Amino acid sequence: MRAVVLLSGGLDSATALALARHEGFTCHALSCSYGQRHGVELEAAARVARHLGAVEHRTMNVDLAGIGGSALTDATLAVPETPTKGIPITYVPARNTMLLSLALGWAEVLEARDIFIGVNAVDYSGYPDCRPEFIAAFERLAALATRAGAEGKPMRIHAPLIEMSKAQIVKRGLELGVDFSMTVSCYQPDKAGRGCGRCDACRLRRAGFEAAGIADPTRYQ
Repeated sequence: MRAVVLLSGGLDSATALALARHEGFTCHALSCSYGQRHGVELEAAARVARHLGAVEHRTMNVDLAGIGGSALTDATLAVPETPTKGIPITYVPARNTMLLSLALGWAEVLEARDIFIGVNAVDYSGYPDCRPEFIAAFERLAALATRAGAEGKPMRIHAPLIEMSKAQIVKRGLELGVDFSMTVSCYQPDKAGRGCGRCDACRLRRAGFEAAGIADPTRYQ
């Protein structure tokens, strides 16, 4: 069984890759250079793909920085370092829609019927494209938009972490051999990949390790 696994280089996507491998899939990892403020997460994705045995790892390029609207793609917008109300400025418009679309196209070429994405709707920043309703809607779209779907072989979109707490994700990842020291979750890491320790991603990550009772291997600035 082949699967395309979206791999950002962070804690969640690494665990999603490990779960796909554990379930017996031959994994083709897909990362995206979309104009994010730093490239260290893509370097982390390459490390994780090798470590967890992906048979192939590709990085595709899309210019989401060209449309802006997010602190992750526009360096003139500050990354919040305290909790905010509503959907934060770190939300990247249409990012998961775009990522899943790229994965869908590659899956068709590979004749794979399964796509894994590490979205989470429990300990997360409130992004609308991390919700179960979005995943279900995209799966319906994939069935209509592809030759595979039209021929009665629709894709399955797996979001195995979507209802797990960050602590549960940490524990499951460790059980499956994920080396979290290889991953980068921070929205504004330095060039060495060290987390800022203040952004939403760093706070959620640190709290997950604390709640799991496991030493945090993250390198902070």
